[in-house]
Amino acid sequence: MLAALLFCSACGNPAERSDSASAPSEAAEAPPVKTGAAALAERGFDLLDGKRVGLVVNHTARVDTTHLIDLIAAAPNVELTALFGPEHGLRGTADAGEKIADGRDERTGVPVYSLYGETRKPTPDMLHGADVLVFDIQDIGARFYTYISTMGLAMQAAAEQEIPFVVLDRPNPLGGDYVSGFVLEPEHTSFVGQYPIPMVHGMTVGELARMIRDESMMEGLDGLNLHVVEMEGWRRDMFWPDTGLPWIPPSPNIPDFETALVYPGAVLFEATSASEGRGTRQPFVQVGAPWLDGRAAADSLNMQGLAGVRFEAIVFTPESIPGMASHPKLEGQTLEGIRYVLIDEQAFRPVETGIHVLNVFRQQAASNTLEELVNRPGGMARLAGTQRLLSMLRQGASPETVIASWEHEVLAFRELRAGYLLYP
Repeated sequence: MLAALLFCSACGNPAERSDSASAPSEAAEAPPVKTGAAALAERGFDLLDGKRVGLVVNHTARVDTTHLIDLIAAAPNVELTALFGPEHGLRGTADAGEKIADGRDERTGVPVYSLYGETRKPTPDMLHGADVLVFDIQDIGARFYTYISTMGLAMQAAAEQEIPFVVLDRPNPLGGDYVSGFVLEPEHTSFVGQYPIPMVHGMTVGELARMIRDESMMEGLDGLNLHVVEMEGWRRDMFWPDTGLPWIPPSPNIPDFETALVYPGAVLFEATSASEGRGTRQPFVQVGAPWLDGRAAADSLNMQGLAGVRFEAIVFTPESIPGMASHPKLEGQTLEGIRYVLIDEQAFRPVETGIHVLNVFRQQAASNTLEELVNRPGGMARLAGTQRLLSMLRQGASPETVIASWEHEVLAFRELRAGYLLYP
């Protein structure tokens, strides 16, 4: 029963499933962007007509107020055969890294398989009877956000079973123009870095799926029958607020768009002895350490005049927060820190800013050594996608030098991705 409850998409948060499986309601004013799921539902799921469907989804797979699970289960021309949940589970409430058990959806009776437990890739038995595998999960545009790793492994599984893979496209919350950070080097491939792309790639999941297949970024995808159901109305210059769509936290520690925007740089603090803000209501937006002089750190960062942001000195104490962080780093310790205050979201550069913040913390580390701050060097290499960041920090390189070091590879990636972009 416990496993079933973990995956009961009709229980817990009533916003995750509507009370009926009717067609999406007409709002007084439709948002300017229509997701791929909304477009497909509007067409009566014509692409899936007569098919037995497996769904790779979580709580973000909604069309208006109705979950895609309900819509497909109610569609007379489609049979729902299996559900697959990524990291954080089908309801998106599990802690980062927490293993998820298999279960069954109480409303539909359809089996739910975890892709963040004993296996991270659908097995042939899980896909038995499915004619097509559909992916619909809201990503946030950062390489280390594991939903795109789940997508790639699901693509691989579909190719092996010779069934089509359909991506229902959704907006990149960070827009489609900003691209930044080191490109992942092959030796640092992991579940938080599956593809040779920058830390922020500026692509939608549909665009990324096309590139993953056609650039052979994973083995065994040459023959994959891939179809992307495109959005309507989305442009590359749109940030999330421009879409008119409601924000559904894609994971427990990304509660709002501002956090998603800060995350690609602040996530580097996960590999340090400092707190990345988990265990507070503002994870990633605030970071701190027992040895930090928060006022001095904020003043130093503000003097640099970083685009789109200023910093405030704060004091906070990480604590256990059910549904967000059960056992946060430095739990119960009073920390001085800094808080990001966004003043121009379009001008803000999260990865570049994260490097500046990391450098200020390094300068204040108790023994003034990199090792005092970066206590998980392997984790830092996986997040950065390279050992070069650690090497440059160890040599005392300036943030400007670090940032300049990835410019050539970002330019090459921009040229590569150009042929896979679906939106203006």
